[in-house]
Amino acid sequence: MKKLISIGECMLELSSVKDDIWKMGIAGDTLNTSWYARACLSKNWSVLFATKIGKDVMSSKVINFFNQNDIGTDRIYYHPSRTIGLYAIQLNNGERNFAYWRENSAARLIADDQKILKHMLGGADIIHFSGITLAILPPEGRENLFFILQELRSKGAFISFDPNIRPKLWDSLDLANSIISKAASFCDLILPSFEEESHCFGDNTPVETINRYSQLGAPLIVVKDAGSSIYGKQGDNPVVCVETKKKPLVDSTGAGDSFNGVFLSAYIEGYSLKKSIRKAHNISSYVIGFKGALVPMQDVKKIYKSDLN
Repeated sequence: MKKLISIGECMLELSSVKDDIWKMGIAGDTLNTSWYARACLSKNWSVLFATKIGKDVMSSKVINFFNQNDIGTDRIYYHPSRTIGLYAIQLNNGERNFAYWRENSAARLIADDQKILKHMLGGADIIHFSGITLAILPPEGRENLFFILQELRSKGAFISFDPNIRPKLWDSLDLANSIISKAASFCDLILPSFEEESHCFGDNTPVETINRYSQLGAPLIVVKDAGSSIYGKQGDNPVVCVETKKKPLVDSTGAGDSFNGVFLSAYIEGYSLKKSIRKAHNISSYVIGFKGALVPMQDVKKIYKSDLN
């Protein structure tokens, strides 16, 4: 059975329902991508999540959540004293404001030990990680992760990367720029969001973003641009543009992550670049019509398989 492994941090999510009433869930950018990949991929694929969590009650909710949704847990390690992070989302006209409590998160230690890290990711056909994963790691952890990813890529693993730039998580934009560029240089697929790239790197257009990552060596790049056209480039082929229609926005949480999971699923199952982009956009457009990062898998499967794609 083929394996897709996402690595990163899973967190408790508090989303505002009304006034002082909050709804609790489990989410995190690479976890969200796993959710949508699991919804779309055939049963010939196993989808696993690699992280570290605690041994407390809240951490146990993560394992229950994964088990209930057919996401593998055998690449999860436990820390004796740390726990999982927490974040709260407040919405303003569909756009998100975040507050984080993650200083004691066990996931910050996922890359401390190369031997453990190699077990977490070993045997993967596809590995997905993000700039948030990189931002929460100490410098030595980043270097460990880079080393293992490059080693596994040399043995045939396909490496997928969403820069997912959150300036508040980085000491400086210059550091984010440097680390993200280094990561992109050994990845097979880059899934940036144009607004973030423009802010961090000064790109004026999505095509500039594509060209920059292409020059770093990335063979496949898809630039998401909320509410606008989506651009992609595969190898030496010309840039493709997929026009999109803006959809009503309720909550943008998880939109880019859902795009990543669906695009990966479609592309590795043989759909063309354009078709994979359209499928991913159709589902991410559906996701923004609901509160929270995760919509029911059955809804995702139905849209993914529909002829409208």
